[in-house]
Amino acid sequence: MVVATDSIKNTIYIKAKENPVTPPELFASILGTHFIERYSHITTANVKIITHRWTRMTIDGKPHPHSFYRDGNETRDVEAVIKKGKGIDIRSGIVGLLVLKSTGSQFHGFVQDEYTTLPEVWDRILSTDVDCAWTWKTFSGLAAVKEAIPKFDQAWSDARGITMKTFAEEDSPSVQNTMYKMSESILAVVPEVTTVDYKLPNKHYFEIGKF
Repeated sequence: MVVATDSIKNTIYIKAKENPVTPPELFASILGTHFIERYSHITTANVKIITHRWTRMTIDGKPHPHSFYRDGNETRDVEAVIKKGKGIDIRSGIVGLLVLKSTGSQFHGFVQDEYTTLPEVWDRILSTDVDCAWTWKTFSGLAAVKEAIPKFDQAWSDARGITMKTFAEEDSPSVQNTMYKMSESILAVVPEVTTVDYKLPNKHYFEIGKF
């Protein structure tokens, strides 16, 4: 009953040759649908795709035909769950987008008790590794995913733009408040999305005064 890992690897290569691999939401759905249709004993396929940022080199003012460079560590991640007779659930996201601003961030008015040692601040450096994800309404099948193809890239672009614009422009009272506003904005512009979540861990950079 076991499908060999090597067979799965070969299938991925062949399907990548036969089908478009972008947007990754589509390719994940194609892969998962293949496995549940090809093997009668498999009822659910879980597919995760991580897309790294590769940018074509410009040499002497012209795009080079076969040379690229890694444009940052940020990735575009997709997870798809394809269930036989129950549709396709897709979760898209941005992972590892490192951002920093040298001012325009605050943190005060928070709960203080006997365990609090953090001082209130009205101006600080704010930096974080952004992990943002959004979950789509369940698709009925591969045909429904194909109909939505233009929406996947647009949603990724909108989410990335909203994240950076909100981060840069808001005089943030707290990271929690900022991520809430980002989530609300994404839900407003992508009605096909049901939930949005963020992880914004602090990356600590400290201002050094004059000695």
